[in-house]
Amino acid sequence: MGIFDNLFGGKDDEKSKNVKETFLNWLPLTSLDQLEEIKKQSETESILIFKHSTRCGISSMVIKQFEKLFKEEHKNLKVYYLDLLSYRNISDEIGYQFQVMHQSPQLLVIKNGVSVHNASHYDITLTDLSRFI
Repeated sequence: MGIFDNLFGGKDDEKSKNVKETFLNWLPLTSLDQLEEIKKQSETESILIFKHSTRCGISSMVIKQFEKLFKEEHKNLKVYYLDLLSYRNISDEIGYQFQVMHQSPQLLVIKNGVSVHNASHYDITLTDLSRFI
């Protein structure tokens, strides 16, 4: 029956074992009002902001590597995703409010209303996410 299982999908159990569970739940950052919400949330937990350029090859590679950093222990981290090309005004305001120079891709960690960590490009993949739980 092996050949028929392959033809007719009898190997579904095996395929599902190979699907990696994702622990990262992106929160879209699409309005300036959300920055105040992020500051408020950061009073009790670390909040991450990932600034991504959808036209940049480096940014595309880094975001994939960043997603792979997430383990089950990180599943409760709130991570906001900012599409720089669609929301450049929000990116500018992030730089102003959190006193960081704009870069892309860029990861910021906000705690108690201030940026306590920021990294850009491949340095993002060196970030120890467990520090911010």
